[in-house]
Formats: sequence, C-alpha cells, structure tokens
Amino acid sequence: MSRLLSRMLHSEQAGLLLALVLLCVGISLLTPVFFTAVNIKNVLRDASLVAIAGIGMVMIILLGEIDLSVGSTQAVAGIIAVAVLNQFESVTLALVAALAAGALIGLCNGLLVTKAGINSLIATLGMMAILRGAAMVSTQAVSIQGKVEGFVEVGTGHLGPLPIPVLVTFVLLGLFYYVLHHTILGRYIYAIGGNIQAARLAGLAVDRTRVLVFVLGGVLAALSAFILASRLNSGQPNAGLGFELQVIAAVILGGISLTGGVGTLGGAFIGILILTVLSNGLVLLNVSSFYHDIARGAVIILAVYLDTRRKQSLLRRLLAPPT
Repeated sequence: MSRLLSRMLHSEQAGLLLALVLLCVGISLLTPVFFTAVNIKNVLRDASLVAIAGIGMVMIILLGEIDLSVGSTQAVAGIIAVAVLNQFESVTLALVAALAAGALIGLCNGLLVTKAGINSLIATLGMMAILRGAAMVSTQAVSIQGKVEGFVEVGTGHLGPLPIPVLVTFVLLGLFYYVLHHTILGRYIYAIGGNIQAARLAGLAVDRTRVLVFVLGGVLAALSAFILASRLNSGQPNAGLGFELQVIAAVILGGISLTGGVGTLGGAFIGILILTVLSNGLVLLNVSSFYHDIARGAVIILAVYLDTRRKQSLLRRLLAPPT
C-alpha cells in the first residue's frame, strides 16, 4: 500500500493534480465566485463536452494517429440530431442518428488512413473541411432550432445533484478505462502506438484496430455534439470551431504522447479540467475572449513542449549505462 501511494505521489498525474489545485486556488483568490456550487457545476458541464470527445481522441493519439475532424463532426452530428428530432419528434431517434453519423465519419477517416494510406493529419484535415462545408451548405449557415419539448433536458438536466452530461462523462471514463487496461483492444492500442511494425509482425489486427478506434472517436465526438445541441436546443453549423485544438491540447497536456503508445485516460481528464478551469477563470475575471485564444495557443505550445521533454527524458533513461 505504501509503495502504491509513493508511486502515486511521484507520478505525472500527481504533478497535474497539483497544477490543477494551484490554478483553482489562484483563481478563487482573484474571484470568490469561482468556488460557488453553480460555477463548479458549470465547470464540470463544460469539461464533460471536451472529455467525451477527448476519450476518443486519447485512443486515437495512443495509436500514433490524430483526428482534426472532431470539431466539424460536432457541427454535422448536432445538425443531423436536431433535424431528425424535428422530423420524428423522438429524442432517442435523434441520438441514434447523431451517433450513426459520427460512426460513419470515423469509418471514413479510418479507411482513408488504413486503405488509402493517407497520413491521418492530412486525411482528417480534409474531412474537417468537407464536414464544415457540408454543415454550412445544408443549413445555409443558419442554426436549426429544436422544436421538441424535453430535448434540452439532456444537456441541462440533472440526475440527483450532478448534471446529466457529467454523469455520462464519468460512466464513459470508467468504461474506457476498463477497455484500455483490461481488454484485448486496449492492449492492441498501446502495442500499435508503441511500435506499429512490431505489432504487425506479432500478428495483431493492426488496420482493423485503427479503423475501430477512429469509429469510436467519431461516435464519441457525435455524442458530445448531441449534448451540446441539447444544451443550446439547436444545431449550429459553426459549432465546434477550434474544438479539435482544444481537445488535442487538453489530452496532450494530460500526458498523452503525440507519437503514441504512452499516456493514461486519468491524466488526460486532469488536463481537460486544467484547460476548462483556465477558460472559466478568464470568463469570471472578464478577460477579453481574444486573450482566451492566446491562452489556449500558449497551452498547446506548452503541451507539445512537455511531451517532447517527456520523450527526451525517457530516451535518456533507456540509453543510460547500468549502474
């Protein structure tokens, strides 16, 4: 027990937790509104949108890939959800339609990477542009308002003391923690991200796993889109602008290596909380939204820098002579 506690205290997650605590304390000293129950719920609700899509991004980056289309997926899936909702007056059918759209987008991304042999950065960058254009054309750049009573409850309602999106996030974090650490799929993801050629030689279903992970990433991005559309009671063609960078920055800040094979879901979630708390604090302090972009860009650079330092440190340990 003492060894486990010692490892936790000296782990990377402990450093992230300390950074999160210090950030919260610093903001609370500047504005007492931060530690109110209402604001804490707002922080968790905002973090849930990033976290749900972030779970998929974690798995994709662990593979050594990237997905820049999650923001545009959020727009398209949200529009489809509201359109189906208004047509059939069924929240369940709207959810199924949104998730199916996300799965199809993820499948296309996965096939472009595995079958067409296109680098995931380029493939998903192209998909991002296609989806954003489709969202604008299909709506004529106008939001679609939800017309079914009760739809907003998904994004704004509560189960007990916690908002529904937060509960969904915790369930998904638990589920995919189990997937990553206790299933064959999880072992395949880490193995492929660590060394894809070795994984192929070992007989792992590399391409099938990569496609499946892209599909899961699309589904989770679509679920985040559905919750956002419910919260706004509308499908918006400009939804998710810059969302992909927010998600990627958060998970990289949380310790997921851009080269794949290294990182944990718990660390990524702490990274998401850090970014969300930072954004919330800037809003409470009435800082101009233009500075939010500057802060987000600085965090992206910091996240990549920390990732580079982690890899250099690991390489030095591997090359160090035995003592």
